[in-house]
Amino acid sequence: MTRVAAWSCLRAGSEMPLREVDRAARERELDSRDRALVRALVGTEVRRRGTLRAMVDRFARGKPNPDLAAHMRLGLAQLFFLDRIPDHAAVSTTVAAVGETLGLSKTRYANAVLRAAIRARREGKSGDPRRDLVGRDLHLDKPTFRDPAEHPSLWAEDALSIPAHLFKRWSKRYGAERARALSEWFLTEPPLCVRAVRVEREALFDELAAAGAEPERGAHPRTVICPAARTENVTASDAFRQGRATIQGATGLAAAELVAAEAGERVLDLCAAPGGKTAVLAETGAKVVAVDDDEERLERLRETLERLSLERDVEVCKSDGTAALAARDFDAVLVDAPCSNTGVLGARPAARWRFGPKNLAKLGALQERLLAEGAAKVRAGGRLVWSTCSLEPEENAQRVRRFLAENRGFELAEEREALPGVDGPADGGYAALLRKR
Repeated sequence: MTRVAAWSCLRAGSEMPLREVDRAARERELDSRDRALVRALVGTEVRRRGTLRAMVDRFARGKPNPDLAAHMRLGLAQLFFLDRIPDHAAVSTTVAAVGETLGLSKTRYANAVLRAAIRARREGKSGDPRRDLVGRDLHLDKPTFRDPAEHPSLWAEDALSIPAHLFKRWSKRYGAERARALSEWFLTEPPLCVRAVRVEREALFDELAAAGAEPERGAHPRTVICPAARTENVTASDAFRQGRATIQGATGLAAAELVAAEAGERVLDLCAAPGGKTAVLAETGAKVVAVDDDEERLERLRETLERLSLERDVEVCKSDGTAALAARDFDAVLVDAPCSNTGVLGARPAARWRFGPKNLAKLGALQERLLAEGAAKVRAGGRLVWSTCSLEPEENAQRVRRFLAENRGFELAEEREALPGVDGPADGGYAALLRKR
């Protein structure tokens, strides 16, 4: 049952609940259609969790326990954000899932909450931000979200499903209008950026069009953009299976290209999995060493390299740093570091709910170590690229400048920041090129 499968993904406690979808689909032997529905349910709940929580607070009697509240959020996600599910089906499947997992005593409660929400739903916009559903032509009969005139960041948490402290940071840095645009961009799954591998973009464009992927030409001369709803068309295509196409964000691609690897050079990719940037480096003819500390992620890297026919061009090494590399040094080192993911919250929506000072501090300690270890492997006159998929200055420009202040042997050659959105790339992030004197 898809509803129970979606609920189990949320209940698993994973930091990446969308990855739980694959596990649940395998365990329950779901077909591709049901698997897509589970992914849509889980993704919508995570991206809209702030809004759904506010709605549960309004329509529920008392405070439901976490397991029941998760069912309620999934049911409301169907009623308000997934157009193809009729009301009666959304209510009946939610109630049935509650009965199956929590017992029949909770089914009347669940039914009452969802029926109350349906009665409160109205078509169109009201003009009241406390009632309007952002990105939907719907509103509620009474104020449900906090007042943006009094508490703009708290309203953002309710209506835009972005944590108040994160919205406040963005507003201070970019202004309220840009902060809202970023938050709205992250409410939906971003389009796919597909890179042409050893073929001309036009040839790939024609292949994906024939596969029903609805491609458009990307800003980068090697990319095409496809709607997220056409992901299966892309991954089932001959172009993808035979290694003429791979899914890679434009900002991540630009970071790999900033390394400017050349044939015959020795290049280290220090945080390599799942292998997109490793592939870019290897395609140049460079001798690449790809390091990561997680065997499951390394297996995905190996699968990527094999699909792209690059497995013989890359030495894969399992390590949590550079200790396993002994005395070797490199012409160039790429450190694509673990980060807060605030530039890719559409693709990794759960990261928004982990963001905070404690998480930043933990990531900061790891980033500092990786940057120092990567720098130590750069030969004299070589290059070091630091990149993240974060928008936060502590992980980006501030970290680079702190490193440069402590390492006079390096100088900043170039840095880039990309903000995602309708007029920009689907993925945001940062990259800096440093040269060793």
